[in-house]
Amino acid sequence: MAAVTGAMLVVAAAPGRAPDADTTERTLGGPPREAAVTLLVGRVLEEGHEAGGERCAVRMFRPGLCSGWQEQRVLATARGVGSVLKEPTLREGDAARAARQEVLPTDARGPLEITLADAGRLTDVTVQDGHGRHLAGELGPHSEHWLNTEPLRAGETYTVHVGAQDAGGAPVGVTMAFRTAPPADGGRLTAEFGPGPGTYGAGEIVTASLSRPVPADDLAARARLEQALQVTSEPHVEGAWHWVDDSTLHYRPRTYWPAHTVVRVRSGLDGVEVGDHEYGGPSEDVQFTIADRIEAVTDSATHRMTVRRNGRVIRTIPVTTGKAGFRTRSGIKVVLRKEPKVRMRGDTVGIQRGTKEFYDLPVLYATRVTWSGEYIHAAPWSVEAQGEENVSHGCTGMSTEDAAWFFDTVREGDIVEVVNSGGAKMAPFDNGFGDWNMDWRTWLAGSALADAEGDPHGSPLSPPRLHPTT
Repeated sequence: MAAVTGAMLVVAAAPGRAPDADTTERTLGGPPREAAVTLLVGRVLEEGHEAGGERCAVRMFRPGLCSGWQEQRVLATARGVGSVLKEPTLREGDAARAARQEVLPTDARGPLEITLADAGRLTDVTVQDGHGRHLAGELGPHSEHWLNTEPLRAGETYTVHVGAQDAGGAPVGVTMAFRTAPPADGGRLTAEFGPGPGTYGAGEIVTASLSRPVPADDLAARARLEQALQVTSEPHVEGAWHWVDDSTLHYRPRTYWPAHTVVRVRSGLDGVEVGDHEYGGPSEDVQFTIADRIEAVTDSATHRMTVRRNGRVIRTIPVTTGKAGFRTRSGIKVVLRKEPKVRMRGDTVGIQRGTKEFYDLPVLYATRVTWSGEYIHAAPWSVEAQGEENVSHGCTGMSTEDAAWFFDTVREGDIVEVVNSGGAKMAPFDNGFGDWNMDWRTWLAGSALADAEGDPHGSPLSPPRLHPTT
């Protein structure tokens, strides 16, 4: 795992030793040479950035375009490790200022850009913060450039995984890390809610990402914060917040959202004292709607998926799920996103290239249910096995016709359950939305306002509002 020191971009080292300059030069010097691609990683440092000016919001960046712009060359290799090839060149300032900037973190208001310096193509860029939240970004039209499309969070540590191919098509990669500066004045505590406005399935989870952590031992602060984060719904449902970690809360009803529910999420933190001389700030409200209740239940023993709309069966689909050694996760999952076409490769999930289990396939109508790569998708190569036996590497495969219908029928937040697979249980929080696998008593135990019995934790504050009103 990569580490972070000041503003420096830190990359993962090879097991047992750190990369050094001499080794890097030998690697780059000539044959024999392993597959490698040089990346240019650019970002804005905290000091000298002009309040996120519009000049820093363009798609391509040059060292003189944004004040405080820092660019580093990083080597991605076939072993998935790498090194910083040279120290960053700062646009302006003397040596003393450069030394100060070496310990400055990234400005969260500035861009993050990854560009190829050598011939090749980027295949995948994944950026996650310390809580597992993904940062949205976009590859350029020729797969030579990646840019974040949503802002970085202040006071966060980010891990960046880059996959690429060199000029000969060989896969390479590297893992990097950096941190962003906290709010300039320490900042007021705010919450960013998810999902965004729109229409979602009955299993959708409300999330609250805090601008800074509230430690578990400060129960009074957590209780005040929970009381200020208000979820109301039409019709009325029973629900509660659950602390996933010090900076993240999830809210769900006791059972799935009723079809056509309107959900409103707002923060009453602004001006409220949360901790000792710490106050909340303004947060943006969210409203979203629940669609028809779609539930897809796959029985791996019978090799059938049953899809229901509002309790009525609308389709039964022959499927194949994970075979021995690759059993599909059991339990309840939630649709995370829909991807019309995905390239799936065995080495992204630990299957070595050249082995009989390795695969490299373009896949159509891929409905993602975990961040680690479990999908429901078209699998025309296994049609004969569908409805008869389990032959996949963990995904749920079906005919192209059925996959297209499923893709068009479900939406983000819809419920996908797998039974009788023999696979590991879906985790609650670290690989998508597995929140529904937690029983209600355990869910309430994760609230600072109520324990597993639903009773206050001895706090002088009023009991929780577990029954939002219209």
